Amino acid sequence: MWRLLVIPLILFVVSCGKSTPTPAEKKGTTHVEQKGTPCKVVRVIDGDTFTCTLTNGEEIKVRLIGVDTPESRVNQKLERDVQKSGLQREEILRMGKIAAEFTKRLLPEGEIVYLEQDVQKTDKYGRVLAYVWLKDGRMLNEVLVREGMAQVYTIPPNVKYQDVLLEAQRKAKEEGKGFWKSGF
Repeated sequence: MWRLLVIPLILFVVSCGKSTPTPAEKKGTTHVEQKGTPCKVVRVIDGDTFTCTLTNGEEIKVRLIGVDTPESRVNQKLERDVQKSGLQREEILRMGKIAAEFTKRLLPEGEIVYLEQDVQKTDKYGRVLAYVWLKDGRMLNEVLVREGMAQVYTIPPNVKYQDVLLEAQRKAKEEGKGFWKSGF
């Protein structure tokens, strides 16, 4: 009989010591431990692409999953974005340079970041697709969206953090952060 009383008491005591996790914590976007493959930042190419060196010495190009920043160079995608958005080339390039600088501040040369992959490992250009975890435990992909430097850009089957990114975009729009204040 005493077991019937002790077990609920133990469960009660254990549950009192835990706080209810936030949606981001449930999805694993705020954590102390690092997850994924460590990679040392070499250089930022643009707001959503950078190069880094794996522990085996291999240098790879990484494309952030689930986000898209404005173009910072003249290319075919810039032309598509001009048609799709109605913005002028110069405005998109200006925003692209701002996004690239923002990413550079978060990914200084020599910084160790952690790459978490989803279903597809690389894109059609051979870039490694990843969610990138910063040393402070934040996900770079989410930070870019939350600060209005990127839009959510989901390409199935890589959808692991889609809900987290969409929520971050909703908040960024609502608060007029980054490019959202200028009609992104």
